[in-house]
Amino acid sequence: MPAESGKRSGRKARHAQRAARPVIDPCPPGQRGGAFKPLSPIELDQIFETALRLLETLGMGNVPDRLAADLRAAGAQPRDRERLVFPRAMVQRSIQTAAKTFTFHGRDKVRSIEVGGDSVYFGTGGAAVQTLDLETGLYRPSTLADLHDFTRLQDMLSNVSWFTRCCVATDVPDVRDLDINTAYALLRNTTKPVATSFTLAENVAPIVQMLDIAAGGPGEFSKRPFLKAHISPVISPLRYGEDAVDVVYECVAHNIPMSCITAAQAGATAPATLAGFLAQSLAETLASLVMVNTIRPGFPMVFSNWPFVVDLRTGAFAGGSGETAILNAASAQITNWLGLPSGVAASMTDAKAIDAQYGVEKAMTSLAAALAGGNLIYESSGMTASLLGASFEGFVLDDEMHSHTYRALRGIEVTEENLGFEAICQSVLGDGHFLGSAETYAAMERDYFYPSLADRNEPRTWQEEGATDAWAAAREKAKGILDTHHPEYLTPQQDAEIRGRFDILI
Repeated sequence: MPAESGKRSGRKARHAQRAARPVIDPCPPGQRGGAFKPLSPIELDQIFETALRLLETLGMGNVPDRLAADLRAAGAQPRDRERLVFPRAMVQRSIQTAAKTFTFHGRDKVRSIEVGGDSVYFGTGGAAVQTLDLETGLYRPSTLADLHDFTRLQDMLSNVSWFTRCCVATDVPDVRDLDINTAYALLRNTTKPVATSFTLAENVAPIVQMLDIAAGGPGEFSKRPFLKAHISPVISPLRYGEDAVDVVYECVAHNIPMSCITAAQAGATAPATLAGFLAQSLAETLASLVMVNTIRPGFPMVFSNWPFVVDLRTGAFAGGSGETAILNAASAQITNWLGLPSGVAASMTDAKAIDAQYGVEKAMTSLAAALAGGNLIYESSGMTASLLGASFEGFVLDDEMHSHTYRALRGIEVTEENLGFEAICQSVLGDGHFLGSAETYAAMERDYFYPSLADRNEPRTWQEEGATDAWAAAREKAKGILDTHHPEYLTPQQDAEIRGRFDILI
């Protein structure tokens, strides 16, 4: 081996050793958020009061007959032939009876998470129709094979606490086949908590049969549901969507927890003023809460108020904007103030490439949401191109970014020992430095996160080792996982039974 080559491989080995996670993880998921409060107590009251006024004055339109009957029985009043209004006592009762925390189960019990309180978890979401190809670095239509690959990639990423299908298999045009094969991809490739959407209510029951097979038999899934539904039952401004409402009823019947997502767009389907936007979006998400708790009080629902921003000059989605950052942080603060499990969206970069824009927008929006205490932060891994794209490299880069965020959330532990008075005295009167001391070694393992992708070498070493950028380093790691991680989370018997009942395309 040439001397220079040996020198480089030795550096790489030392770098890998330094980058390895310590035995004690200094920044695990579930850190506490809530220190960032963009809204004052008076402003919280004003926004909540306006939301209540909207619901008792305008209420909701396009209420399906079945839901209208249930809502009237619970106290809703007709405003006219098209709308029902909700007295504030009815809304406040729903807040009081709503689930405040619940377990989001993984098929592997170790991977379950507790939703609610002040714990912060990053996960995925999205319905990207394009994938950033690992080989070409260009976008192409997302496929079912991509969904399988994304699922098994994230299975190895410790900071993706739950996985919602991140892309749509555009090569599966039939909506029943699409829903069934999406659920199968999740079952086959991960045991984390998972989530998906149902195009139509009639697709729920057959997928529950598939989930039962994976859970061990008929009725087993509902005893410990490890899949959550993503549903958007409200269409902004202030209307229900009939198909989505039907899905809500089916999910409640089969004990499928849900995220009821409001995704209004500032200046388009909601006011352009940030305060007005928050008031309307809050009212709409409260309308989902009233609906769910009217159907079954206390049913597990993530209060998913996701403020979306558009560039008012062009109408383009602006998922990486400062306005998105502050609105989702405020949404998390409002939801936590109400005592409900909060879901917000962040890390929705508008960048197409893995570049400086990507890093700035993802870090800014996801850190704000985490500091504000968003319990579940959706869209936070792998999403690019204003949610139109999903990236394998993005998944591994975002996983490392989340570690830094969790470390920031963990904060600074101030104890007599950590203040280090004796250690300072010993170093000042002794060697004059802290290198190699017992306290330094202990802190090194306990308090510091060491990235595996970010390069901390000095420039000459970086150049000698190939001048690799973040995109290339992430591509190499993603390829390594996809080449080696082929999980078999369904037994041969379970897989055969599923394939015997359903048209599984991969």
